Amino acid sequence: MKIAYLAAGAAGMYCGSCLHDNTLAAELLRMGEDLVLVPIYTPLRTDEVNVSQSRVFFGGINVYLQQKWSWFRSSPRWFDKLLDHPALLGAISQLSGSVDPSQLGDLTVSMLHGEQGNQRKELEKLVDWLLDEVQPEVVHLSNSMMLGLARMIAERCGPPVVCSLSGEDIFLEKLVEPYYSQARQLLRERSADVDAFVALNNYYADEMSDYLDVPRERVHVIPHGLDLTGHGERVGQQDGKPQLVGYLARICEDKGLHLLIEACEQLAGRPDCPEFDLHAAGYLGKGDRDYLSGIERRVAAGPLAKRFHYHGELNREQKIQLLQSLDVFSTPTVYRESKGLPALEAQANGVPVVLPRHGSFPEMIEATGGGLLFEPLDTADLAEKLFEILSNPSLAADLGQQGKSGITGRHHVSFMAEQTLALYHKLAAERV
Repeated sequence: MKIAYLAAGAAGMYCGSCLHDNTLAAELLRMGEDLVLVPIYTPLRTDEVNVSQSRVFFGGINVYLQQKWSWFRSSPRWFDKLLDHPALLGAISQLSGSVDPSQLGDLTVSMLHGEQGNQRKELEKLVDWLLDEVQPEVVHLSNSMMLGLARMIAERCGPPVVCSLSGEDIFLEKLVEPYYSQARQLLRERSADVDAFVALNNYYADEMSDYLDVPRERVHVIPHGLDLTGHGERVGQQDGKPQLVGYLARICEDKGLHLLIEACEQLAGRPDCPEFDLHAAGYLGKGDRDYLSGIERRVAAGPLAKRFHYHGELNREQKIQLLQSLDVFSTPTVYRESKGLPALEAQANGVPVVLPRHGSFPEMIEATGGGLLFEPLDTADLAEKLFEILSNPSLAADLGQQGKSGITGRHHVSFMAEQTLALYHKLAAERV
């Protein structure tokens, strides 16, 4: 089947959506499908073999310039191609800080306007390429902020258009007026231009059905599937060494590292708590460096002094090695998480998890049985749940094995790819 999968790059960082898109695309290619993974905005970055093409559409530099200055909306394509060079986009991504929704309202609204927006020229280039070279039987958009692309694709290319739902409401809810209201209205209008939506869990399917004002039956739930190559058994800490509490996610306030620090400080003050260290890893953007610096100052002056270690950004091998060394894992997100891929990866290695009782996490733990839930933002409850696992090796082992079995049975990449392909064929058959 000829599939065009349009995936939004994340400005040089590892992001759950990019990892999901690349994993799915790689498995569909392995199955023999005729798929092209097309980067939008910036090149994709993934810790697995990157199967995306080198050409980037809607390059971030061109998109920004066309939003700010009208001359660039009619500049020649050869000039645009220079600005879309992957090396240049990658370099600019490294220089930029964290994306600030409060500064991107006008651009977000323009992109949602699609063929009526300031980036119409970019959309025409993409559709021309799809028509001339790919001729897809289905087009898949990686998130709902790309809904502005769907109408022209559907009208000129003709295939069904699928749109993933991957946590974009967190960005949208931080837009300022009047752009927030305009974006919400455009999302509802443009949702009619796609044939089906895909969410990773029932929580987010229900949430976005209401958010986009689309019938729930149009939102299909296909759980994220991991490529389990390299994942294995938890080793944990042996020979009397301190146990390890682990965190793996972007270093930012939304992901809740500061909450884990506070909970571990409470644990460190308990004489009945086994000795432990806290290890964290994940992407750190320029805009979040002060956040990490504040955490490091707090740790140095408190009960976790010399017991907190930040490993920076890890590749796939390093990530798995860190996960397998842990005794318990937590990402105590402040917001309601829609994906939670690191928690799935931890469980794939037999590591018990402690997660907030909101967003997709209750559904995840119900399905895998691989951990405990705590009340969101309640660091005392988080500390208590961590203590339960650290002080009870039998419980930790049971939760770890249940989680690993749950991942193997429900969150395998082949299961995800087969369900996705079945949806593509169903939509294509309905067009005949």
